[in-house]
Amino acid sequence: MMKTVLLALLAFPFAVLYAGDAPKSARPNIIIILADDLGYGDIGCYGATRVNTPNLDRLAQAGLRFTDGHSAAATCTPSRYALMTGEYAFRKKGTNILPGDAALVVPTDRATLPSILKQAGYTTGVVGKWHLGLGDGKSPIDWNGQITPGPRQVGFDHSYIMAATGDRVPCVYLENQRIVGLDPTDPVEVSYAQPFSGEPNGIAERDRLRLNWSHGHNNAVVDGVGRIGFMKGGRAAHWKDEDMSDVFTRHAQSFIEQHQTESFFLYFATHDIHVPRLPHPRFLGTTSMGTRGDAIVEFDAAVGDLLKTLDHLQLTDNTLIIVTSDNGPVLDDGYQDQAVEKLGDHKPAGPLRAGKGTIWEGGTRLPFMVHWPRRVKPGVSEALVCQIDFCASLASLTGVELKSVDAPDSFNVLPALLGDSLIGRDHLIEHAGRIALREEHWKLVDADNKHPSIELYDLKNDLAETKNLADQHPELVEKMTRRMNDLRQRPRGRP
Repeated sequence: MMKTVLLALLAFPFAVLYAGDAPKSARPNIIIILADDLGYGDIGCYGATRVNTPNLDRLAQAGLRFTDGHSAAATCTPSRYALMTGEYAFRKKGTNILPGDAALVVPTDRATLPSILKQAGYTTGVVGKWHLGLGDGKSPIDWNGQITPGPRQVGFDHSYIMAATGDRVPCVYLENQRIVGLDPTDPVEVSYAQPFSGEPNGIAERDRLRLNWSHGHNNAVVDGVGRIGFMKGGRAAHWKDEDMSDVFTRHAQSFIEQHQTESFFLYFATHDIHVPRLPHPRFLGTTSMGTRGDAIVEFDAAVGDLLKTLDHLQLTDNTLIIVTSDNGPVLDDGYQDQAVEKLGDHKPAGPLRAGKGTIWEGGTRLPFMVHWPRRVKPGVSEALVCQIDFCASLASLTGVELKSVDAPDSFNVLPALLGDSLIGRDHLIEHAGRIALREEHWKLVDADNKHPSIELYDLKNDLAETKNLADQHPELVEKMTRRMNDLRQRPRGRP
C-alpha cells in the first residue's frame, strides 16, 4: 500500500507539468489504434506463435503491456460508444450494433474524447471504422451531400471513415462527412428495409461471389461480396476491399504529417481483422491460418507504417500510443473464409473463455499496450484498466476539468496507464447483453432469461471461467450483486 501511495505522489508533478497551460511542445501527441475483433491471443506479445506481429511486439517490448485491459462491451458499437463518451453503452438506448444508416448515437451536447482533447488545444482526427451513426435521425440520410451531425459535431477536426463496417452498406469512404469520389449523376441510395429493384443480391448471385457467405451477408453485392443492407448507385465511389487497409493507413499518415508541428490526437480505427477478410495480395499466405491470420499480419503492417512515419518525423519519443481492440475475437462471422478450418492450434482468445459477443473474459479482455518512450518505462502490468477510462485519464493528462455530467463512468487511471501505479480500477462492468461485475480477481455474472443462475468466478485461479463458485460464497455473491445493481441503476461517478 505504501508503495502505491509513493508512486502516486511521484506522479503528481508530472500531472502538473502536462496541465492544459503547458507548452505545446511539452505535451505528447496521442494516437489510439483500435483494431477490430482482435483477440487477446492473436498477436505475438500475448503468446501467438502462428502469426508474426513484429511491429506490435516492438510496441509491447518498449512500452507497457497490460494483462487485464478491457473494452467496455463485447461488440463493436457499444464498446466504441463507451470509449468515445466515457459512459457505459447499456445506459443509452440504441447503442446496440448499428446498421449503416443509423443516426449518430454519440451526444453532441456533452464532452467526448475528441472534444476533451480539442479543449486542451489538440488538433483531432479520426481515420477508419466509425460505426457510431450519422445524421440526426429525424429524416433519412442524404448520402449525396454534407452529412451532419457526424464526427465533426462530436469533436473531430478531420475525418476519413467508413460509415459502419466492411460487411455493411454503404460501401464508400467519407471524408469530412462527404462521400469520396461520388459521381453526382449516380447518387447513392441505402436501405436496410427492402432491396432496390434490378440490383444484384447475395442470394441470386451466390455462385458468382468471390467470397461466399455462411450466414447473412447476402443482401447487396459490392466488389463481388455480399453485404448486410441494400445499396444502389455510387459505383465510382465503391471501395475495393483489398485496398482498404492501405487507404486508411495512408490517410492516418497524412494526418500526422500535416499536423506534425501541432499537438495532435489521432483515433485510428482499423477495419482489420473484421469480416470480410480480404487482405491485400501481398499479405496472402503469410500465415497458415488463411485470411484471418493474414489480416492480423496486415494490421501489424499498418501499425508499422504509422511507426515509420513517426520515426521519420522524429515524433516517436513524445507520442503516446495506445493499441487495443474493440472486442474479442470471432472466427465464422458470416463468410466462408476457412477461419475455423485453418485455425490449427492458434488460440484467438489465448487462455480466456469465448470471445466476441459473450460475457466471458474473451469478450472484453484484449491486447492493450501503452507506448510513450519519453515517459513510460517498459514492463507488464496487471492493473485493471478499460477503454472507457480514456476520457477521464487523458483529460487529467492534458489538464482538462470535466463537468459532472461528462464521462460519468470514466475513471482517472492515468497513473496505471503510465506505469506509475500497480492499481487501476477497483471494479469494472462487462457488457454483452447481460452484465458482469469485476472486483479484484472476482467476477460475478448476472442472470437473465436464458441464464437463470448467477455465476461467480475466481479469475486468479480459474482464468478460463470453468468453475462456478456462487454456491460456495453466498455472502460475496450478495455483496457483489448489491453493488452491481447499484451501478446498473446509476454511475458511481469518478473517484
